[in-house]
Formats: sequence, structure tokens, C-alpha cells
Amino acid sequence: MSTIEVTSPFDGKVVGTVKFNSYEEVEAAIDLAHKTFLDRANWLPKYKRIEILENVMKIMSSQVEELTILCASEGGKPYIDSKVEIQRAINGIKIAIEQIGLQEGHEIAMGHTVSSANRMAYTMKEPIGVVAAISAFNHPFNLAVHQVIPAIAVGCPVIIRPATQTPMSAIRLVEILEEAGLPKGWAQAVVCDRNAGELLVTSPKTAFFTFIGSGPVGWYLNSKSSPGTRSALEHGGVAPVIVEPDADIESMIPDLVKGGFYHAGQVCVSVQRIFVHESITDLVASKIAEKASKLVVGNQLDPKTEVGPLINHNEVNRVEEWVNEAVTKGGKILTGGKRISDSCFQPTVILNPSDDAIISQKEIFGPVVVVYSYKTLDEAISRANQLDVSFQAAVFTKNIDTALKAVKSLNATAVMVNDHTAFRVDWMPFGGAKTSGLGLGGIPDSMAEMQNQKMMVIKSPVL
Repeated sequence: MSTIEVTSPFDGKVVGTVKFNSYEEVEAAIDLAHKTFLDRANWLPKYKRIEILENVMKIMSSQVEELTILCASEGGKPYIDSKVEIQRAINGIKIAIEQIGLQEGHEIAMGHTVSSANRMAYTMKEPIGVVAAISAFNHPFNLAVHQVIPAIAVGCPVIIRPATQTPMSAIRLVEILEEAGLPKGWAQAVVCDRNAGELLVTSPKTAFFTFIGSGPVGWYLNSKSSPGTRSALEHGGVAPVIVEPDADIESMIPDLVKGGFYHAGQVCVSVQRIFVHESITDLVASKIAEKASKLVVGNQLDPKTEVGPLINHNEVNRVEEWVNEAVTKGGKILTGGKRISDSCFQPTVILNPSDDAIISQKEIFGPVVVVYSYKTLDEAISRANQLDVSFQAAVFTKNIDTALKAVKSLNATAVMVNDHTAFRVDWMPFGGAKTSGLGLGGIPDSMAEMQNQKMMVIKSPVL
């Protein structure tokens, strides 16, 4: 049996060993999921799904500490934030249970034309079929919950392929589902190479695939999917924030620092580009830098750590290259700018690099935020909109007209007013547009995406 070692991003120590699945084993997993779906007589009724998911919540609630350490060990997210991730995951299951009772059809009006007389019509929801989930490293447990649990909640067999750097959380979720009473075949985890992972998407037995990760990979897989396979893609953004002169600076700074440096910036909606009116640019930039410079960086398992390691050494190298390039493009380092070790990079604030710097155009996915000065709101909106990404954005102002203008004008799927771009609760719609993604995540929206609508029309005799 082939296995791989899972190592800590901080110090490279082995934290676990998992089975590495072959192409043939992934193919067998797809066959089992498809066979399970075709066996309609053994579909799980709603009450059974609810019972299983309630059991999952109980098991996870009794293992919060163990799951926190598991999640932090493989993913590098600080202990304090990993514990929040596990608590969010438990609440996500609760949301799915609540949503099961809301998945309903409705009456389609008939009888208002001669051709529709003496008929009644109703819609209903059915599971779409086998769900393939390809997941990312940055929230290894909660992302697995967001991809696997909605499928189970609506009655779809699901196969998850977690990131090879962080496979243990997804595997553990599947184990917990089975401990909670889920029959074999309904949830499977496979750890495999890209060729076998691609099979999950290209197989005609897959009805829906959900992907969280880089844009180029997601769009490639989407182009390779079988005819009729639906998809939801969640990529990254280069999140813009606009700060107007009337913003409440003191309350804003902690939000921007949290949104920019949470999980070392390895978040798809992490604060990255902060456009600040020229009258307060220096003040805001210096306050962000001051707070960022005090963040505790280090081993993710230390409860005092606020910023952990990047997922691997190559990412540290890349972030360092982008920061250095920003300096050559006119950027001024206000704090940070250097690697701490092979695995950690200083929380970094850069002032006014040019708009053609790499860091101004692409998602940094590291502990770096950039502050730019602007003269007018229209200029800030135009510069915020100049990229081909569209995810979450933010504006800080006390003026309702300014806030509404920004909400209407920013190319974003969500605009936060007086909050950072990384805000999220798991019952809200969440997803990007343009190159940032396709479809919507969030527990309720994922459940909707994983179902088909069927209509029944009944013709009655003329009375």
C-alpha cells in the first residue's frame, strides 16, 4: 500500500501518514458512489440524514481539542484560529440540518389558459447525483465540511479529494460520518495525484463537482468536465478596500489587520489592496504597520501565535520575490518585508507601489497588505476595479451615499461596509465572479446547487 507523510508547515516534522490512492482506486471510489446513487431503494430519507448529522455534531463537539490540533498541525493555521475553524465546522453542520427542512418545491399555477385547464403542477427537489469535491489546504476541516456535508444533507454520495499537504482533516471527517451511522459508499476521501484527481471531474458518473483552489486549475478542470456535469468554482481575489476621509480609523485598524494577516494572508478574500484617501494615507498606513509589527509569528501550535507559517517554503520564496519587486516599483516598506525563517514571513505593509507591480495585480496569499493613496472616490473605485477578479470588497465611511455608491460601483460579489473583506458567516452566499469563480458556496447555496428540480403535472377529469 502506498502512503505519504504529512508534515507540519512550520518545522517539517511528520504529523501523520495517510494512504495514497492509485488511479484504479479513485476509479473504484467513483463506481461505488455511482452504484450507491443508482440504488434508489436505499436512498437515505431526510430523517436519517438528520440523525446522522446530529451524531456528527455530537462526536465533533466531544473532540474539539483533538480536531483543533489535527487541523493546525497539518495546515499551519494558528491554534486559536484553528479552534474557531472547528467550532465553525460544527455550526456548519447545524446549518445544514436546519436547511434540510427548507428544501422544498412549490405549486406552478395552472388553469389560466385553455391548454392548462384541469391540471395541477408541483415542483420538488431531488439529489443531483455523485458529487466530487476537490479541496484546498487553507481551511482543511471547514472546507471539507462545506463541500461534503451539503451533499450528504441533500442525499448525494460524495467523494472528496483534499489537498495533499492537508489530507488528514477531510479523512477524519469521513471517518466521523461513518462513526455517526453513514453507510459505506455515501462519503469517501481519496488522496491522489492530479491525474487521478482529474478523473473525478471528467468521469461521466460525476454529476456535480465543487472546486476550491487556484483559478488556472479550477478553470482547466471545468473545461474537462463531462457534458451535463454542473460545477461550483471558488478561486481567489485581490481584495480591495476603500477608506474615505470620514472613516472611523481607530475601530477600523484592528479589522484591517485581522483581515489582512489572518492565517498569514492565506485566505481567498484576505485584505490586500487598501486604497486610502490622500488626506489620511500616512496616518492609516502607519497605524496598520504599527499593529502588524506587534503580531506574534511562529509555531502554529503555540496558543500565543497570531500569524503562523506559509504552507511551504516555496511560498515564502515567492512572497519574498513579490515584496522585493514591489520595492523596485516604488513601494515603501513600512514594516516587515523579510523572511523570518524558511517557513515564516514577517507581517508586511507596503506603501504606494505602482499599479503594475505584481503585488498590485495578483493575489499574494501571504502576510502582506498594500496601502495606496487616492484623490477622489471615483479614482479609488476605478483602480479597485482594474483587475479581472471579482470577490469580496469593502468600504469604510460614515456617509451612506458614499457607501451605497461603492456598493453599486465595485466589481465584487459582496461589499462590506465598515468591515474587512474576509468577513464570512457560513449561511451567507459566498463565491466569486469573473476569474474568481463560478456558482456559490455557503451551506444553503451549496445544498441548492447539489439538487435538481423535478416537476409533476397531474391532469384531472373535467368535473
